Amino acid sequence: MAITVTPVTGRPELMQFIKLPWKLYRGNPNWVPPLIMDQKGLLSPGKNPFYDHAAIQCFLARRGGSIVGRIAAIHDPSYVAFQGENVGFFGFFESVNDPEVAAALFAKAEEWLADRGLSVMRGPTNPSTNDTLGLLVDAFDLPPMVMMPYNHAYYPGLLRDTGFSKAKDLLAYWLGEESMRIDRLDRFVERLTKRHNLELRPINLKRIDEEIDLVKMIYNDAWEKNWGFVPWTDAELDHLGRELKPVADPELVMFAFSDGDPAGFSLSLPDFNQALIHVKNGRLLPFGLLKLLYWQRRISQVRVLAMGVRPGYRGLGIEALFYHRTFRYAETRGRQRGECSWILEDNHAMRAAMDRLGGRVYKTYRLYDRPIKA
Repeated sequence: MAITVTPVTGRPELMQFIKLPWKLYRGNPNWVPPLIMDQKGLLSPGKNPFYDHAAIQCFLARRGGSIVGRIAAIHDPSYVAFQGENVGFFGFFESVNDPEVAAALFAKAEEWLADRGLSVMRGPTNPSTNDTLGLLVDAFDLPPMVMMPYNHAYYPGLLRDTGFSKAKDLLAYWLGEESMRIDRLDRFVERLTKRHNLELRPINLKRIDEEIDLVKMIYNDAWEKNWGFVPWTDAELDHLGRELKPVADPELVMFAFSDGDPAGFSLSLPDFNQALIHVKNGRLLPFGLLKLLYWQRRISQVRVLAMGVRPGYRGLGIEALFYHRTFRYAETRGRQRGECSWILEDNHAMRAAMDRLGGRVYKTYRLYDRPIKA
């Protein structure tokens, strides 16, 4: 039976696009259902400021009367201008285990990107390199941490068979009670703090607007040379602040100062996926909220999801201060293990810091490239 791929054009089709994963992952104990309201906000240009400077087109694949796959084509001129790469993106890819379905989806996304003069298709990014990205290529028997992706084990094969090749691997490190060497850092951190007059302080949520400005300054300075980086806009950071404020623990969002000057930023979150995995329908009402509140009290791990030090302050050991404070505090909340993700495969400084802490690579996420035919 023929496969058709058509653009998503209205709210009913957008809901079909959002809900397809419930069909594809039914019975998979490691898939964490997203909240439907979050997915709607992520994919709606009127609600997500990313689309103030980018464009997205979602597509659905059908065979007969059944939806069998989805994909989004994404064009971000800001990325092209900042990185100097004529790259477009695909994201939100889901498919049944059928190379013909995957090929049809990628062909449609490529056609949309080619019409915009782009020469390479990269992904998955959902929707940008500042959001959830990468395809899981191992450890399919483990659920994802908060704001990390999950996919079926057959997905890497679908991309390989449709002409994609590796662009970059993103690594997730595990720090568990059995391997973490936080105790070794106690005296080191004390000496380091005195030697360089370093100070850590948590974010002040009562002054969130000022704090977001500080985050933007540090983030755009610290990450500027990173592969795939695009600076946050003011609107994007304001949006992120509003999204994180209800769920962030201020003690896990912190700034570093050296002689009073802003030097670094670290953001960690409790692993809310440990609670969300029990909200199977993706809706908070009527009973999802009760389940979420119940399981939230049982969260036992944390994810370090962003950490950066400004160029003039690297080599002082500020990363060690962040990790030490994060996991010492997490211990007081009953969270004695966690994930640091993601770290670029060629970020040797951060990988060395992970090795010193006793971390080990336990998951790999991959970004793929495919040339766009002229």
